[in-house]
Amino acid sequence: MRILIANDDGYLAPGLHALVRACAGLGEIDVVAPEQNASGTSNALTLNRPLSVFEARGGAVEGMRVVNGTPSDCVHVALTGLLPHRPDLVLSGINNGANMGDDTLYSGTVAAAMEGYLFGVRAIAFSQVDKGWRDLDAAAAAARTIVEQVLADDMPAGPWLLNVNIPNRADAAGLPRVVTRLGRRHASQPVVRQTNPRGEPIYWIGPAGDARDAGEGTDFHATAAGRISITPLQVDLSDHTALPRWRALF
Repeated sequence: MRILIANDDGYLAPGLHALVRACAGLGEIDVVAPEQNASGTSNALTLNRPLSVFEARGGAVEGMRVVNGTPSDCVHVALTGLLPHRPDLVLSGINNGANMGDDTLYSGTVAAAMEGYLFGVRAIAFSQVDKGWRDLDAAAAAARTIVEQVLADDMPAGPWLLNVNIPNRADAAGLPRVVTRLGRRHASQPVVRQTNPRGEPIYWIGPAGDARDAGEGTDFHATAAGRISITPLQVDLSDHTALPRWRALF
């Protein structure tokens, strides 16, 4: 078993190191992570400049490669020339904060896993529900049990893509797991306007809105009830139900 691990919080992030430690012994592990925090970069690829890769020496993860690009860059470069072999599984995370509902469209954590999925590799994105890394080792233990279960089960060879959100609890490894769908959020809160030292206006993207669709069956509902949410994702954005109506119009 060959496992590629990436993230979006950067190569120094505690969540990445916890996931790598938790997966020890499951197979041959390669770690390719972004040099800086790349949260919110979604599936962006760097096309306007070359990418540099260096090995992080003396850290907690031996032989980790660092890319000065996005999470998708990391997995893309790894799969198309950096690694001498094709991984059997791509893992991303553990993210510092939830990736549920509409957040998955912006998430670099989900995007890193999705890049593996687009190349035909099974992939899982892991996130903790609350920021701050509280009970991180418990979340990592939960992640390992999920990886072990999908590897041991008679699942299709792939590709498939799972988005996992783990409550910040000391007993996370023993929490029930629920297969969910994505919920929905309200629109983001207003931008935060400030003034830079030259007197010019600058804007910060506002915080995410509250959950709008958080009913039973959603990822929001599961995690609020103290369960681990596991959401199978797909990349097809086609509105299949609307196709006949648009075909009739055009």
